[in-house]
Amino acid sequence: MTGLTVILLLVVLATAVATGARRWSLPAPSLLVVAGLVVGLMPWVPEVSLPPHVINVLVLPPLLYAAAGEISVRDLRTVWRPVTGLVFGLVLASAIAVGYVAHAITPLTAATAFILGSVLASTDPVAVTALGRRLSLPPRVLAMVQAESLFNDATSLVLYKVAVATAVSGSAISVPGTVEQFLILAGGGGLIGAAVAAVVALIRRRTEDPMLETVIALVTPYASYVIAEQSHTSGVTAVIVSGVVLGSTGHKLSNAPVRLQVHAVYDTVTFLLESVVFALIGLELPSAVRHLARDEHGWPLWVPVIAFTLLAIRLLWIFPLSALIHHRHREGDNRLSWRVPAVLSWAGTRGVMPLAAALSIPLVTHTGAPLPHRALILTLTTGTIALTLIFQGFTLVPVVRRSGIALEPESTAREEARTRRHIANAALEELKQLGDLDQLADLGAAAEAALKQARRHLEARIHQVEDAHYSDPDARPADAYREIRRTLIAIEAAELQRLYEANKISNATRRRIQHELDLEEASLRGRG
Repeated sequence: MTGLTVILLLVVLATAVATGARRWSLPAPSLLVVAGLVVGLMPWVPEVSLPPHVINVLVLPPLLYAAAGEISVRDLRTVWRPVTGLVFGLVLASAIAVGYVAHAITPLTAATAFILGSVLASTDPVAVTALGRRLSLPPRVLAMVQAESLFNDATSLVLYKVAVATAVSGSAISVPGTVEQFLILAGGGGLIGAAVAAVVALIRRRTEDPMLETVIALVTPYASYVIAEQSHTSGVTAVIVSGVVLGSTGHKLSNAPVRLQVHAVYDTVTFLLESVVFALIGLELPSAVRHLARDEHGWPLWVPVIAFTLLAIRLLWIFPLSALIHHRHREGDNRLSWRVPAVLSWAGTRGVMPLAAALSIPLVTHTGAPLPHRALILTLTTGTIALTLIFQGFTLVPVVRRSGIALEPESTAREEARTRRHIANAALEELKQLGDLDQLADLGAAAEAALKQARRHLEARIHQVEDAHYSDPDARPADAYREIRRTLIAIEAAELQRLYEANKISNATRRRIQHELDLEEASLRGRG
């Protein structure tokens, strides 16, 4: 069986498993890892060896870009203090703890153990975002989970580069040099990501071609990553920054049909890449095990210890941090709760980013000798990723449910209903001001009838929100009505954005209702 055949079969398998996971309400990343492990253990499946550039260049940029686009700048402002403590302190503590434990229980030297610690130090944005889609977490908690997983990669990447340089060249770690490298990687990557976002925004404001905008959206993460890497800064940070900036301003850069097409294409690409890459994590483990030396066969015992170390350090860091934040901002008799820290701790899964880093570990030292225990590092990394995705992935929903912090479906529905009613009332007030038909002279004799029809439509929508059922979707508006309705949709969209910026609705509610407005506007354009 050729490698190409295995890849095609893996794509089919991953797509089928991910589709089944959605149907059965199971965590797709966890189920895909299990499927990959099962396939990898079959004797007729050839060994799978992933070149680092496949993950780094082809897979990571669009997945990171999509994950970054789901968090807004407004939400980042509300959580930057606790996230900063996680991005710097927790990553460093995790790297040191894992390195120390790995050096103590495995044949890894101190330098190679620190490589393992730096690789596994950060949570993974792709895995966290994929698992987080199934959870109804409060906006602030979800923002913390997503922001941490997105922005801790820069810290982990610097630690990884320092660890690799130490192991390959035998040089000592320099604190000033490490800080300087972090500023160059993270700061330079952030500046490049912001610059790419500014250029892309400038281009998108000047085009309404759906095909061109779709191509631009697909190229943007790759451009951010390649330009940053070629400039010797962090391509990961560049992709994340460009994704956050463009994700927060995308509603201003294009019209409804373009947004719908871009979202549809990106959802398809993300679904396919996520499905394949999580299956590859499971498939990679049996392949890595085959390259282990005789003194490295204790990995089945070492992997759970390392995974437990990561979870323990996370618990020991997050609970005191939560207590400190609560103490500084407490009001009245509010008591410290274990619920949010527990969910934050349990959501710290590893995934694609650690695998990409492990695959990028050099094969030889500066003397040309093979880097010791490289296969063991890859095995421990892959095993830990698989264990966290399976164990924490399958149990995350019960933990969230047990904590009681998940938003009830009725609560989310009430917020959406209030928002729909509010923006419909805002459009109705604007419509009443169009009573002077001189403002609608260009619509001809049908203007008065169109106004009445638009008013009836808005009043019906308000009643639909209250009564929870919908009117006949087959009614075809006249030309004058379409023009008025487009104007009113723009007013509703502006009011929706105002509510969001005033922090009166969540980002999830804004995105869902904006999608509904886009669908309606696109249908009006299609009937014109």
